[in-house]
Amino acid sequence: MHRHVTSLIALIVLATSSARLPAKSFVYISLAGENAISIWSMDEQSGDLEYLSRVEVEGEPGGLTTDPQRKFLFASLRSAGKIASFKLDPETGGLAAISVIEADADPAYIATDHKGRFLLSAYYFAGKIAVHEIGDDGSLDAANGRWQDTEDKAHAIDLDPSNRIALVPHTGPNCVFQFFFDAADGTLRSAHPDRLQMASSTGPRHLAYHPRYRWAYFDQEQGSAVTACRYSTRTAILKPVQTLPSIPADFEGSNSTAHLEIHPSGRFLYAANRGHDSIAIYQVNQLNGRLKSMGQTATEKTPRSFNVDRSGRFLYAAGQGSGKVAAFQVHPLHGTLHRFATYDVGERPWWIKVVRFGK
Repeated sequence: MHRHVTSLIALIVLATSSARLPAKSFVYISLAGENAISIWSMDEQSGDLEYLSRVEVEGEPGGLTTDPQRKFLFASLRSAGKIASFKLDPETGGLAAISVIEADADPAYIATDHKGRFLLSAYYFAGKIAVHEIGDDGSLDAANGRWQDTEDKAHAIDLDPSNRIALVPHTGPNCVFQFFFDAADGTLRSAHPDRLQMASSTGPRHLAYHPRYRWAYFDQEQGSAVTACRYSTRTAILKPVQTLPSIPADFEGSNSTAHLEIHPSGRFLYAANRGHDSIAIYQVNQLNGRLKSMGQTATEKTPRSFNVDRSGRFLYAAGQGSGKVAAFQVHPLHGTLHRFATYDVGERPWWIKVVRFGK
């Protein structure tokens, strides 16, 4: 009896100790010019980065994403037309290769569903989307992919917080395709109408959903603007309510937007400007989803990708044109950005992803 009590106490102590393990964060950067993914540690207090290692991949890596449980990392290998999966090490940040599958020409964007059972992908040149089942071990199987033709330049695909609505912005036909997603089998079904048609020369590129309300946001690659929409989980139909520019009115150079991301709190929205080389900042009205522009903050040349860490305190922007990452502190009240460090990371950083393990 005494032995059993002792064992029980030991298990409780072990579980309590594990629950109190400090959080660790790592930053993963796709280096398209080096066919590699570099791995950096992130200081939880200061946000400072330290280089750890790199993993060589086949072709130019693009989009990076993880499953919700942060067990696996997935990478689009754009020039090779493939998708790779890796096992994440929460202690070291290391990546262990699991699988590489043939996809299609130029997988521009990847995302998992909110249960971590399926990987969704959008194809820029092929004009289509796909859903692949994720194995329990993080493996992908090319044979079980479900493919669907859309139109030219499908640039992103992502699911809303309900895991029921999938939206696919296209920079070619200036539209956003609207789908219902079946989380049981991973199938996509078109809404009616099947798309939100936007004006010519807008080019909806990336999207972000509010974490609590039925609001979706799109950046316009050609229009240098951000559009706020309402949507319904019953109909999957988008209703635009506002469009704001992403660059100053007096800017005379060429510009195109790239990545779009909402702050974990849902209070701020950010868009990357390539040309103006800045991050546009917006406050999100929590009553109606409308935006208020807070101006722009200069970053590195050609900021193709950026990511806000899970705590919401830091934003990291990858400069494709400079080979550097700009690190910013996020103001907790206004969402504005204060640059505190710059890191040389390698040739043509295309994507950046912060992964936090623990609390």
